[in-house]
Amino acid sequence: MSEDGFAGFGSLSEARVAMIGLGLMGGSLALALRGHCAVILGFDPDPQVLRLAVQQRVVDRASPNLGEILPEADLVVLAAPVLAILDLLKSLDQLHPGPAVVLDLGSTKAQIIEAMAALPERFDPLGGHPMCGKEKASLINADPMLYHGAVFALVPLARTSDWARGIALELVTAVGSQPLWLDPAVHDRWVAATSHLPYLLANALTLATPFDAAPLAGPGFFSTSRLAGTYTPMMLDVLQTNRQNILEALQSFRDSLEEFELCLRREDFEALGSLLHSSARQHERLSSRQVL
Repeated sequence: MSEDGFAGFGSLSEARVAMIGLGLMGGSLALALRGHCAVILGFDPDPQVLRLAVQQRVVDRASPNLGEILPEADLVVLAAPVLAILDLLKSLDQLHPGPAVVLDLGSTKAQIIEAMAALPERFDPLGGHPMCGKEKASLINADPMLYHGAVFALVPLARTSDWARGIALELVTAVGSQPLWLDPAVHDRWVAATSHLPYLLANALTLATPFDAAPLAGPGFFSTSRLAGTYTPMMLDVLQTNRQNILEALQSFRDSLEEFELCLRREDFEALGSLLHSSARQHERLSSRQVL
């Protein structure tokens, strides 16, 4: 490692960042990093996205060829669906002569961290997952304030250097997020309950709602079911790579739902009221992020 850092740069302000994927998350991060790094390079397989990214000054330069972008970068951000990230990690050795810090934005972490561990030693990798987003994907929905105030999970490997941790903290701070260091298994278990299960529930609620009830579907229904509009291919990757944790979260939800159903079938409204009271208290605790 040089005195200026593993990849030859001393701080985020000196970094040449390659944003691999210019959808909602990658585009928003690139916009939020404007003025905080030396150069932002962009890759996306869609030529229209690349043209828009350059026209809107989301990136300084863009290319549909990874081989043109990656060798210039000393901080590589993988902003793609989970399975695409896993494929990119397999090809990184051939496409980037290194060294480089590698950070991903994937929604699940265990398989990505395992793949990062197999990277050559010239790479300094760590996982990341910003807890923010919108139901509508694509660069046209990118927002430089998307990350502001959001928790940004950071998942280091045993090999992740203190310096790379520092660069990641600089990035998180620069975009206005709150860093949270986590183990990959803990991360995947938590997001199964807080993100992946709600996505499935939103879909189940939508499918269970008769179309002729639409005139009475108000803000409550749409705020509860809005996740059903999330980009399906991206969520299929998430469900595939966190399957066991999601199954366990579904079972916990099923157990809770059965309690409510049993109270209604028995007309035990006292017990139902107690359940609702406990739920309100739990919601308050979760909202304030108190340790339960």
